[in-house]
Order: sequence, then structure tokens, then C-alpha cells
Amino acid sequence: MPFEIIRNDITKVCVDAIVNAANPSLLDGGGVDGAIHKAAGPELLEECKTLGGCKVGQVKITKGYDLPAKYVIHTVGPVWTGGDNNEEKLLSDCYKNSLKLAKEYNLESIAFPLISAGAYGFPKDKAFKIAITEIENFLLKNDMLVYLVIYDRDAFLISKKLFTTIKQYIDDKYIQEHQLYRRTNKFRSVSNYLYEEDLIPQERSIYIPTKKRNLDDVVNQIDETFSQALIRLIDEKGMNDVEVYKRANVDRRLFSKIRNDIYYQPSKNTAIAFAIALKLNLDETKDLLAKAGYALSHSSKFDLIIEYFIEEGNYNIYEINEVLFAFGQKLLVG
Repeated sequence: MPFEIIRNDITKVCVDAIVNAANPSLLDGGGVDGAIHKAAGPELLEECKTLGGCKVGQVKITKGYDLPAKYVIHTVGPVWTGGDNNEEKLLSDCYKNSLKLAKEYNLESIAFPLISAGAYGFPKDKAFKIAITEIENFLLKNDMLVYLVIYDRDAFLISKKLFTTIKQYIDDKYIQEHQLYRRTNKFRSVSNYLYEEDLIPQERSIYIPTKKRNLDDVVNQIDETFSQALIRLIDEKGMNDVEVYKRANVDRRLFSKIRNDIYYQPSKNTAIAFAIALKLNLDETKDLLAKAGYALSHSSKFDLIIEYFIEEGNYNIYEINEVLFAFGQKLLVG
């Protein structure tokens, strides 16, 4: 899971470095800045006094002192004044320069707040999109564990249009639980799926493929495991291993385990993440999930959100996670 959105207090996150949304003086301020200084103790302020301040978009680094983090990377975000004063580029620079400095210090993990989205007035949806874009661009070429820490889920906003569209999609396709289950330990068939009493854990759903294939396909792939299917699909799509596990937001070590163990049993989230990385259509996704014993169900909001993005042809895992987070669902992480 190279990148994850979490709801937490950034002063309590155990990483190599946390990023402080500081003011230009680097002296104790309000909001995230004040919380970090309070948690780190007075020594942080004393070191900050020696740094000579910081320009907007630039970074400075200090020790973490009483924080769980070893370091604090201080960056000054732009004040939103309408968008005509280079605010978006300056905010991008905050993330770029923080990640660059973390790499120079050989750090393995870093946690960001949503910079400038508080008292500095940057629109939260724009601030979030910039954060996601810069983190994604960095992780495509570098290995690091990156967290985006959202303190209050109610303060998190995605595009109102996108939220409404997905909510309508869910409402149109969502099947009420009482229509899918019966109070018995036996299975029953509903619309080409099999369901079980108390099926709520998504990992227990079982998919019966409805996609028609010829006899040769069935015979050749009848004993294919998830690992074997994944490697085959990577070759068929003309992709390479690094490209796939990066786009799947899967750690390189986990991918190595899957590749080297043909009987490796992934979580449902991991299996879906690979389907997204490979840009599989809905039938292909269902077939790959079936190799691991999973399915997509219209009784699950999580599954419907995944289905929506696949049908829309949007395979950006960071945008998918943005929506999953907004709807209170588990994220796609390996």
C-alpha cells in the first residue's frame, strides 16, 4: 500500500516524517501547525527559530522531538485568493518539494495533511486533487509509503457532480438485502450470483461467470490460479510488472509474493486493485476475481463504486480511492 488516505490526527501517525502546513515564519501558528508544535514540545520551536523562515511552496526540515515521527518537514502553502495568483502551482510545489526532500533523506514513509485547505481557504476538492496528483506522480517513479491524513471526514469533499452521479448509480443498482438473502445456511441463486446467510464480508461472495467462452478457453484455464491469471494478463496487455504494481497501489514485496507463489490467495481488495491496474473490462474483472473466489455484488456499495469506474473506463486508482473514502468504504490498497 504505497499510498493510503487515512482519518487520523497527524501528530499521532508513526512515520519517518510528517509534513507541517506552516506559516512563513515557521514559528508556532494555529491549526495543524499549532497542533504539531504542541505535540513535539518546545524544542521544535527553538530549532525553527534558527531556520530563517520559509517561502511559499518551499520546505525546511527539523527533528520530530516528542512526536512519533523522526522528522517534521515544514512547508508553506498558498493562501487562496481566487486562483489567479499561481495558487495551484505553489500548492503543487509544497507536495513536490516535501517528497523530494524526504527522498534526499532516504525516508521510507511520510504523512501529509491536506495543505492550505483550512484557514488558508484553498477549496478542498482542488486541494485534494492536487495532493493526489503529485503523490501519484512521485510514486510512479519512487518507492515510499505515503499517507494523506484527513482529520475530519466531514471536511472532505469530492466534486458535488461526481458524488451525485455515483450516488444515483448506487441507488439505481443497489438491491436491498432482504431480496438477496434468506435466513438459511444454504446457498441460493439470484441473477447469476450465489449468496449465503450473513454474507456481508465481501470476501465470502462467490461469482458464477456469465461471460461465454469457447471450449478451448475453458479447458486451458480450468486449473489456472489467480497468480497464473495475473501474470498471463500482464503479458496479454503488453505491460510490465513495475507498471502494474505501481498502478495497483501494491507494494513491490507483495507483488513478488504473488508472482512467486502460484497458490497465493490475495484479499479481494488486492485482486480488484490489479484489475484496475490492468484496465480490465467488467467481464475480465469478474473472471479475475473468480480465480481468487470473489465476486462483484449489487448488494455492496463498495462493489458498485468499483463497477461504476470500470464502466466509465476510469482506471485511476487514486481517484477511485478518493470516492471510496468519501462514501465511507474501505480503500483499494495492497
